[in-house]
Amino acid sequence: MNGFDWNAVGESLPLLLEGFRVTLLATVLGTLVAAVLGLAVAMAGRAPSKLVTVPVRLVTEFVRSTPLLVQLVGAAALFNTVEPLYIGIAVLGVHYAAYTSEVYRAGIDGVPKGQWEACRALSLSPRRTWQAVILPQAVRNVLPALGNYAISMFKETPFLAVITVQEMVFEARKYGAEHFAYTEVFTLAGLVFLVASYPTSLLMRKLEKRLGH
Repeated sequence: MNGFDWNAVGESLPLLLEGFRVTLLATVLGTLVAAVLGLAVAMAGRAPSKLVTVPVRLVTEFVRSTPLLVQLVGAAALFNTVEPLYIGIAVLGVHYAAYTSEVYRAGIDGVPKGQWEACRALSLSPRRTWQAVILPQAVRNVLPALGNYAISMFKETPFLAVITVQEMVFEARKYGAEHFAYTEVFTLAGLVFLVASYPTSLLMRKLEKRLGH
């Protein structure tokens, strides 16, 4: 490509790979937070008391109704003594938990009523019913959707740059500013995102088809 500085690509690659390590770490830990917290929110939403369900619903709707970028900046301002990476992981996890909770809810509602009735007929305790019968089926059904949210989170990690988390886009912008090579470095960053996310997307599609049969 005419005018494309390949030397900048070679020089920036190690920096971008280091930033990619941070990106991957934030994605993996954020996904774990979203998966666990989302399940907790879904379970809380089924509580018999409105003292539990109403606050949970209000908080969930608030998180869904505000942009991730605003949540990141607000959390960074409130917890300015905390490492930005930890703030980013927590905010990503909470943000996506608001969505994964709905996925879990749909998975739980999708468990056939006969399974619930069988548990009652066997006099299983509520805890045993959830642990041994309901949740294994519900989680199996929602795995592809959870995987898709993990991919979405991965693609939104560049927002962490606004709170100075040194992920891949942060490193790309820094290198571009220092060497006036924005085209080269952001093209490389985009390719890294593509190489990392596209195969995972294909895997999620195969898993969805397999679980659908």
